[in-house]
Amino acid sequence: MFGTLSYKTQKNIIIFSFLLIPVALLLLFTYYPALKLVWFSFTDWDGYSPEKPWVGLNNYKEVFSNPDIFGVFTHNFAYFVMGIVQNIVAIYFAVILNGRLRGRNVFRLLLFLPYIMNGVAVAFMFGYVFDTTQGSLNLLLQSIGLTKLGETSWLGTPGLVNYSLASTGLWRFMGYNMVIYIASLQAIPRDIYEAAKIDGANAWQTFWRITLPNMKPVIQLNLFLTVTGALEVFDLPFVLTKGGPAGASQTYVQRVVETAFAYNHYGLASAMSIILLFFVIIVVGLQQFVLSRGGSSK
Repeated sequence: MFGTLSYKTQKNIIIFSFLLIPVALLLLFTYYPALKLVWFSFTDWDGYSPEKPWVGLNNYKEVFSNPDIFGVFTHNFAYFVMGIVQNIVAIYFAVILNGRLRGRNVFRLLLFLPYIMNGVAVAFMFGYVFDTTQGSLNLLLQSIGLTKLGETSWLGTPGLVNYSLASTGLWRFMGYNMVIYIASLQAIPRDIYEAAKIDGANAWQTFWRITLPNMKPVIQLNLFLTVTGALEVFDLPFVLTKGGPAGASQTYVQRVVETAFAYNHYGLASAMSIILLFFVIIVVGLQQFVLSRGGSSK
């Protein structure tokens, strides 16, 4: 069969054969559900009824006009702030552990281990850490004389609960970011550092003028993961606080899940999901614009 075909045609057939199943699975399990999600967002579907009443843009108007829905986005701000801190700390440890420090591989392993732990297990573990009466954090603060601070309800104070939860994410994911930054540092040619040393550059000048510019693509990648992760937080508040106290720690994704599976408003939940998608695209686009502009201005 293939003997009568040209080499180019045989090549195209082989390529098409290898791509057929992956593309079919991608269309079936990614793009088709995405298109159905967009369609559901214009309906008032309850999730099980065969009727799907068309409501147009009413679901989107409900999301933007109801502060109880759209206002939940403000709870994600704490995760964004702690994500930035997480990247700064990861860069610091990456620079330190990329040097000739004795036992650096052991320290790398210890900092990376939290990332491979199950998210629910981490949440339960920090539930004991943040416990008001017998939590290890409050007991530590009381033992060093900070009695008043050692009585803090870390998961029961509305203005503090989101930062407490976000700090858990910092502890868990910082090692992952650190490993990526270490790989980025090891890809920088050593000749550049030697030339800078000959020119009389000190450690700070070397870091600011050589290390950071060469790490910029990786920093952009990690910031992208940080922003999307901050907007899509679900497991930590769901396990530790169930959105409490009084909804102060409920994230946007929690609200989407609750709207769909607790109240059977699948149409509204679909619209909320589409808005989250566009919000992520806008925020990441602004991030890339600012970082690219900052890089081109130098």
